[in-house]
Amino acid sequence: MLLDFNKTSELIASGKLLHIAGTEALLRKLPKGNWIGGSTEYFIGEGGGVVTDSELSVLVLDFPEFKILSYDCGNISNIASDGYGNGLTVAVIPFNSAVHTEYAREAPGYADMFIKPVVGWISGLNLGKSDQTPIAVNGITGEVFTDKAVALSALMPEGKRADIKVINIFAQDESSPIIRFSSEGFAAEKCLVDGKEVSFADYIAENSIDTALPLVGDYAGLGVNVSIKSIENGIVNFYAPVFADIDYRFAVKIPDYEAAFAAKINEIENKDNIFACNCILNFLYGNLEGKKLDGFFGAITFGEIAWQLLNQTLVYVTIE
Repeated sequence: MLLDFNKTSELIASGKLLHIAGTEALLRKLPKGNWIGGSTEYFIGEGGGVVTDSELSVLVLDFPEFKILSYDCGNISNIASDGYGNGLTVAVIPFNSAVHTEYAREAPGYADMFIKPVVGWISGLNLGKSDQTPIAVNGITGEVFTDKAVALSALMPEGKRADIKVINIFAQDESSPIIRFSSEGFAAEKCLVDGKEVSFADYIAENSIDTALPLVGDYAGLGVNVSIKSIENGIVNFYAPVFADIDYRFAVKIPDYEAAFAAKINEIENKDNIFACNCILNFLYGNLEGKKLDGFFGAITFGEIAWQLLNQTLVYVTIE
């Protein structure tokens, strides 16, 4: 639900366990309490998709036993193992931070990963505004981080378990050439296309590639999206880091992004969930502002977490 600052503060004062998304300015002013938070100005509310700097997306998590922890690059590998045996961990990681890169590359190898449920999102900012910084907030301590992740781990009720689900409309185009990069990072000037070094920006322009399509990396047979954020002065900027040892191809062309995304949503019969987050590019290219997305309320993100880091997906959690 979308609430103003005062109503959100009242919920915090009541002692409820909360997940909160909103602007950096609002999050910094909230009182301490049982909550974690991250920055964004894009949301799916009950009335539809919205961009706002005056309201916060507030999710009440009804779990009596929980813990809230902060992580840097040195201990983020414990994020899954620190969780409960039958629990759910919800993480918030600031965009383009060192811990973002670390998690993107190494999360699949962390202890207990894919055994204990870990979801979450990459916090961001308003793409049309300057002087903003992606943050994650530990509400218990009141600490605001630009370089650390925050995670809330909760114990599931007896006889219940958390089930993570992902909506992804993309797949690797097997007919497109293999693209490789010489170094890791959130931006690239050069790349290797079938072994030949070229300007990546020029390659995209010369081949009329739709930048609404992500690169899809081959992670031991699992396709992972890396979305293009912008192209500026010959530099291609990404929403997730690319890595030097991964084969990438662009995704299969989708004639109508909005229709393809809507069709995936309409396939789901039971939309009941306790947590959901959706990528900023689905919001933009799927034209979700002002449109209702029944059942999938929450933050619009700069990356999604379903165990590992994802892009251009919708991630949600049901209780089974």
